[in-house]
Amino acid sequence: MPTNAHPDGRVMTASQISTTGGDNALVGAVLDAVYAAWADNDADAFIAPYAPEATAIHSGTVMAGRDAIRAVMAAGFQGPLKGSRGLHEVQSIRFVGPDTAIVFSKGVIQFAGQPAPAPESRTLDGWVLSRQEGTWRVEAFHNCPEIVV
Repeated sequence: MPTNAHPDGRVMTASQISTTGGDNALVGAVLDAVYAAWADNDADAFIAPYAPEATAIHSGTVMAGRDAIRAVMAAGFQGPLKGSRGLHEVQSIRFVGPDTAIVFSKGVIQFAGQPAPAPESRTLDGWVLSRQEGTWRVEAFHNCPEIVV
């Protein structure tokens, strides 16, 4: 079962997770926007919710700044990620202040032509978001392979 699937088979997104407070939905919507852009293979839309100085770490690569993240994702969308989509399920959202959220999610990639996501593409994802001038932005992202036992 994909990591974004509910036990009864429904696909879940971050904005459908039952939480309290409007900020949970707003933070979840940021992740939903990132993954919607991935499904469209749109690097510009992908980085739109990121802060200018955001940092992302994945696949052994450190990307410092939105421009670096965009460059890596654009190359991926033209290469090995072309036609793929990233799927996610938010596990928790924790506010460490009124304008800072830490999100833990699980992700998986469904590559073009795959009937289902490959188990080896499952990841554990950490996100740090901050509210800037009323808008939630991704400040940091890190993922690592999920070990499924």
